[in-house]
Amino acid sequence: MAKKVCMLVADHPFLDSRIFKREARSLKKLGYDVTMIVPRKKGYLYDIDGTPIKDHFLQQTFTYEGINFVTYSYEESRTPLGKVLSPESQWEQGFSNPLTKLGVEQEADIYHVHEYLSLFAGVGVKRILQKRNKNVRLVYDSHELTPDPFDSNSPKHLRTNLKEKLLLMLKEVDYVITISHSIKSWFISQIPSLPVEVIYNSPPLAKDYSPKKYNHNRMVACYEGNIDNNRGDKDKMMQITEICTQSINFHFKIIGGTRFGESFKLPAHLRDKMEQTGWVDYYSISKHMKDVDIGWIDYKDLGDSLNRSYALPNKFFSYLNNGVPILVNRCHEMEAFIRAHRCGLVIDKKDATAKDYAEAILYLSKNKTLLKEMSVNGRNVMEKNYSWERMEKRLHNVYRTLSGQQDIFYT
Repeated sequence: MAKKVCMLVADHPFLDSRIFKREARSLKKLGYDVTMIVPRKKGYLYDIDGTPIKDHFLQQTFTYEGINFVTYSYEESRTPLGKVLSPESQWEQGFSNPLTKLGVEQEADIYHVHEYLSLFAGVGVKRILQKRNKNVRLVYDSHELTPDPFDSNSPKHLRTNLKEKLLLMLKEVDYVITISHSIKSWFISQIPSLPVEVIYNSPPLAKDYSPKKYNHNRMVACYEGNIDNNRGDKDKMMQITEICTQSINFHFKIIGGTRFGESFKLPAHLRDKMEQTGWVDYYSISKHMKDVDIGWIDYKDLGDSLNRSYALPNKFFSYLNNGVPILVNRCHEMEAFIRAHRCGLVIDKKDATAKDYAEAILYLSKNKTLLKEMSVNGRNVMEKNYSWERMEKRLHNVYRTLSGQQDIFYT
């Protein structure tokens, strides 16, 4: 009988690219029986851009692409899940939340959680099932550091409490998965014996990839992802476009953009210089990258934020997957990767301006040989080391270990 995996989700959309499109589907492919327990907001599931899905997926349980889904009320879960900040003696009150209750009902072999609050729900599942003489394994998939030790937006006393509770919960975790070596190092510095694996936010290799030739006069920069208060600075994108178009044939493409209920209207003088594709199917991103020359990432200066410094976001690997060199401001993990593999250009400033980025783009427009070299390097390193096909093998090893099987060592 196949091992049963139950993924507990507190906040992410149910079709999240990491949780559903990569990990859940890969585990299904590897022979596991996979169930995801996911939140409804105001009665609806929501798409990756925050759009409520009102015409289907309305049943409390359903199967989609071979994955079983069980849904619950987001609103009803928040207060009991918040009990994680209470003394541990009061945690049992918090385990009455819908996510934990539904997790217990699954009686799975392995529970895979994806956020701080779903970790709390998972600890509850594990404790309740242990009392029923069923031993289960718990995986914490840490997409980022919560709490960020240096997050200036969070009061120090709250960060301290969050960390204390995290360390308590980690005692019951059998394996941590995370998205960069720096985050892995942080976990090991806290609990040296904790098993931790890095599974990057990499996409499957683009099958229709063809090497970029850089033999044209036009330069296309791209931003992939969300545009909100913290990501995808739309004013900076417009400023970059205004500066570059004064000197070269320049175009800025946005794949993704604003979330449901928000909008980004371009001024009239930039409408033929900037393109918004909107949110596209995950597997069609490579098609939209065909004419892209440079991939732009800009992380706002958040002081000494470790999440900012340690980040290797989805868009980073999406660019490389399509042979698109990366242009980014100074962020430790991305900078180290780019310098090691010569697959992009780093602005040596934490808070790079539009003028800084524009000058870098104009420089690269005059150095097409360098651009082509970085493009080839990026695609090669994805093929050899970082594609989802490689990450799936790491995921397989983690699950074999949790199931008491010997690791498979892949080359």
